[in-house]
Amino acid sequence: MKLKIFAFLAIIICSNNFLNAEETNKEISFYTGTFDITDKEGDDQTTLFGVEHKNPELFRNTFLGKFSPVTGGFVTGNSSVYLYTGVEGQYGVGPVKILPSFTPGYYQKGDGKDLGSALEFKSEIKIGLDIFENSKIGYSYSHISNNNWGDSNPGTDNQQITFSKNF
Repeated sequence: MKLKIFAFLAIIICSNNFLNAEETNKEISFYTGTFDITDKEGDDQTTLFGVEHKNPELFRNTFLGKFSPVTGGFVTGNSSVYLYTGVEGQYGVGPVKILPSFTPGYYQKGDGKDLGSALEFKSEIKIGLDIFENSKIGYSYSHISNNNWGDSNPGTDNQQITFSKNF
């Protein structure tokens, strides 16, 4: 329980520092959803809550599309914590955005699922919709695993609902 509270406070403090920085044009996303939606045993599925940061000024257009660094973290209902940083692509069709990402990170199991390693990799696909000026709502599906580099590699699939706002 202490780890869960500590992680939640760290996420809030970090997001607050992003919001109060003198530099503007930052995108903060808050998300909630289900951790381990494909849990076959039924003992690891739980909720998750997370925060993610992107700076749209760091987007780079390449021949493969528009890319940006992304940093964030989440905590689960079983006190598991995942802190990550990586890259996210952005492809738009009108107000709809398709956002694939790859983010290596640090995983601490807490009282939750043992993923076999502290180093885990998250692959995610997010579909976002512009709802107001500088705001998006979206749905994402992610898979986290250690690429068989750990003691075991059970992996986890997750789904989230996201609200993003540019500040």
